[in-house]
Amino acid sequence: MAERSALEGETQATLAAPSASMFLLTWVGIGVQSFGGGSTTLYLMRRAAVERHRWVTDEEFTRYWGIVQIAPGINLIGQAVLIGWRVAGAAGIAMALAGLLLPSVAITALLTALYAEVRELPQVAAALRGIIPATAGLGLVLTLQMARSPLGESRREGRVSLAVSLVVLLGSALTTWLTQAPALVVLWGAGAVYALAAWLQARGVTR
Repeated sequence: MAERSALEGETQATLAAPSASMFLLTWVGIGVQSFGGGSTTLYLMRRAAVERHRWVTDEEFTRYWGIVQIAPGINLIGQAVLIGWRVAGAAGIAMALAGLLLPSVAITALLTALYAEVRELPQVAAALRGIIPATAGLGLVLTLQMARSPLGESRREGRVSLAVSLVVLLGSALTTWLTQAPALVVLWGAGAVYALAAWLQARGVTR
């Protein structure tokens, strides 16, 4: 597969694009392991695309996740589409979606049928209770990993940029927690704060 650019001007991944079979099997592996919700799946995506195979950089992965947050639809599918396009264009999108979704759908249908038979067992209820904190732990690890890239970039840009990033990070969390504001409002609000800060810095107001 030829290497592609996903968004104009983006740098190429640090390793050559994989073969079609390797790329598809990687996504199948993600789909098979995607227990525990979206945070688990996103963690697996990042580990495969950034750490293991280096198809995209950490900055690109985080940027893609920001893009899909402000678009309608299922975020994980959007993330798979952007990574697939980045690596192999339209064929990459098809392989990423097929590998991610088909195993997940099949396993979910099987487990749903099985759960109907064993849901009354106390061992099953106990196991389900244990999954929740584990999922939260994976989400915490993922949050720290994804926050590292934009905070590091802001730190290199200077103290003002870092301060804006920290204000947006903490302010978004507090706003969501205290006011139950819609996610779209929080996300677009954070984008507006960054845009305003960039405009002020370009005019020399924050220097």
